[in-house]
Amino acid sequence: MYLHVGEEVLVRTKDIIAILDIESASSSPFMEEFITRQDQQIVHLAKGTVKSIVVTGNHIYYSPLASGTLKKRSQKLSVQEF
Repeated sequence: MYLHVGEEVLVRTKDIIAILDIESASSSPFMEEFITRQDQQIVHLAKGTVKSIVVTGNHIYYSPLASGTLKKRSQKLSVQEF
């Protein structure tokens, strides 16, 4: 199944490694270092405020949707898959 992460972008749920809240991710020096090393793979989807970061094997998406919202959507999708 696919998860809408913002701006008409869909990501396969099995490709998602992590969904992170932007505040907790920006307060971690390890996460900041990880993101700076992955600069070529970052996709900015938020035209305004970034609320979450979605990490996949190929890309890092800056999403305008809250991490809680994305989590709920992904759980609903996984229940419907069965």
